Amino acid sequence: MSTTPIASIIERQLYCKLCKAIEMARQFQKIGLFAKHNSKSITDTFEKVIRFLEKRGHSLLIEAQSETLLSKHHFPTSSKEELGKHCDLVIVVGGDGSLLNAARAIVPYQVPILGINRGRLGFLADILPADLEQQLGNILEGAYLKEQRFLLSAQVQRQGKIVKQDVALNDIVLYSGNIARMIDFELYINDHFVLHQQADGIITATPTGSTAYALSAGGPILYPTLNAMTIAPMCPHTLSSRPIVVDSNSRIKLIVAPNNQISPKLSYDGQLHFDLEINDHILVEKYPTELILIHPIHHEYFSVLREKLGWNIELLKD
Repeated sequence: MSTTPIASIIERQLYCKLCKAIEMARQFQKIGLFAKHNSKSITDTFEKVIRFLEKRGHSLLIEAQSETLLSKHHFPTSSKEELGKHCDLVIVVGGDGSLLNAARAIVPYQVPILGINRGRLGFLADILPADLEQQLGNILEGAYLKEQRFLLSAQVQRQGKIVKQDVALNDIVLYSGNIARMIDFELYINDHFVLHQQADGIITATPTGSTAYALSAGGPILYPTLNAMTIAPMCPHTLSSRPIVVDSNSRIKLIVAPNNQISPKLSYDGQLHFDLEINDHILVEKYPTELILIHPIHHEYFSVLREKLGWNIELLKD
């Protein structure tokens, strides 16, 4: 029986480690940087990320509006819409709102996105500035978790013509546009009539958005990788009206009723807003391309929920 010399085994192991290191280095060689716009308070963190990445030898591309946070730099810039086209990874410095803003532009390119939290909640942007170098270094060396999240596409049809179309990672919200006024609308799921309702509005949310506006409206928390979406009415006039959960491949149709005396609106992630008219049809469905989120290796969803929602963390002991 032949044996392999120990020296040969060690040499092969070292070679494999070297190949893996080279592969990791190439994987995220060019990195796009996106920061919360008009927020000088995060400049120190933004600059710290840039120094760290430059020291490691990564090529950097700065999103054009984020550039205004920097006093001076020598890196190329790109529009938000083109950023994902030229990068292997996009790092967002800000809060969940900043990551939502970046995600809608980046998702068509299937480029992973990583969030460094300088906001309040941090459900999506989960690296803290104090842990930045350690966790970011580990991720760039290949120690990370990858997660895919689906988005929603919402199309507004007016007299048979498409007048608005965009995507949202969290939610699509039909709302009255007026304080203390209700909107009158119809809801259809897969072309089946569900209800005619008066309410402050209605939220269609992804699992990612189930912990955002929909949660405040009494909706359920959906596990992030669940292929489902929730439809949650906002302060409905009918007390028996409750949130429902449907398959993510469902087609949602909302019709603004003709007897409305208000100016209803549609929002995408609470950031893009569009003025609606009576008889407008809003078609909501799953966007075909999923967002790739990067998390630190020890990221755990229920731990995030306990921290962000203030759940009791004490364990029962025997």
